[in-house]
Amino acid sequence: MRLPATASDAERQREYEQVRERIAALLDGEDDWIAALATVVAELHGAFDHYDWTGVYRLARPDELVIGPYQGGHGCTRIRLDRGVCGAAASSRRTQRVADVATFPGHIACAATTRSEIVVPLVTANGRVLGVLDVDSDQPAAFTEVDEAQLGVIASDLAERFATQALL
Repeated sequence: MRLPATASDAERQREYEQVRERIAALLDGEDDWIAALATVVAELHGAFDHYDWTGVYRLARPDELVIGPYQGGHGCTRIRLDRGVCGAAASSRRTQRVADVATFPGHIACAATTRSEIVVPLVTANGRVLGVLDVDSDQPAAFTEVDEAQLGVIASDLAERFATQALL
């Protein structure tokens, strides 16, 4: 059962801990970047009711993100680093938590239903950006500090696990 958007921060925290345990078990011994990304996206998307679209954009060129594994409706295929919430997260190497996407300068409306968004960069310890983990919600202000912190841990774990991944 998916955790509802009305869940408290304590309930969210517990759910993320369980999701991280499942991800760790599922990725034990996995060395394929795409398989790992698909697994993480599936686990996250299935756990939270306020996750309307969940996916990864990979840094395929120095100035461009390309869609990777995702769940939900279609996403944008390519995003330049100078555009949108995903581009801002990759360029700045900082998480972007946007309560109302209509107020974000240059927001790219890949889905007309998106109301809020959180994008966490996948950055290795040496500062290399591998891509971004992107979650959209059809509810305004759907993401809290707990979402930001826990998605940050998941993104950091992925980036370190695949730090030597070639840009594809």
